[in-house]
Amino acid sequence: MDESQIFAIERPHPNLMKLYFFRSLLSGPGIFVALPVLFFRYSTLRYRFDAQGISMRWGILFRREVNVTYARIQDIHLTSGILQRWLGLADVQVQTASGSAAAEVAIEGLQEYEAIRDFLYARMRGVGPKAGAAAGDSAVSILRDIAADVRAVREAVARDV
Repeated sequence: MDESQIFAIERPHPNLMKLYFFRSLLSGPGIFVALPVLFFRYSTLRYRFDAQGISMRWGILFRREVNVTYARIQDIHLTSGILQRWLGLADVQVQTASGSAAAEVAIEGLQEYEAIRDFLYARMRGVGPKAGAAAGDSAVSILRDIAADVRAVREAVARDV
């Protein structure tokens, strides 16, 4: 799956509604509350992958939107329960350095979860090997400059003593 296909993902897979239905059934009499809530979540759930980051929004009465830039991503986890595996789904949990133990964004209802995980890893590290090499080269040059400054300070202190 290439970047243009990932950028085109905007809605969860229809199997997510099936998953929500099964979860509602398992809640017993709570199905009358759980099913409408999960239905409206599924109906309003939207994703956007663009050049800057990930955007996810949902909700009717209480609208929620989460935006995460690729540079803020610290870690990515894939999770799937037995029902999710049966339906071919997994959750891509994106964690940032926000101080919370929970994921900042949990992208759910996608069958292309491994491709999305790989795409996000590539974006969080800087796309392409040249970007990583340039960052490493600049860090080395900064450390060399610092070492030269420390030597100069030592020589100045040695002359004054």
